[in-house]
Amino acid sequence: MALCPASWPASATGLPEGIAERTDGSVYGKNSWRRLDYGGPCPPSGTHRYFFKLYVLDTALNLKAGASKEDVLRAMEGHILAQGQLMGTYHK
Repeated sequence: MALCPASWPASATGLPEGIAERTDGSVYGKNSWRRLDYGGPCPPSGTHRYFFKLYVLDTALNLKAGASKEDVLRAMEGHILAQGQLMGTYHK
């Protein structure tokens, strides 16, 4: 599972390409490769499912860059107003 949690302000109208220096208050968390960028699907072979989750929160999370998935989930507890999920498949 690739995880790249990020937090954008409510005024954001899109997701930026790349991992440029952020000046809008957003932060990136570590993914499953322990990096701060998106690596895309990379299954060893066959068809794999990938889940992309989006959460609407009633507060900004106070997390530092490099936060883990567990850090993000714990910080979101009690603050989730809505959520969505996209499941995609990738075949190699």
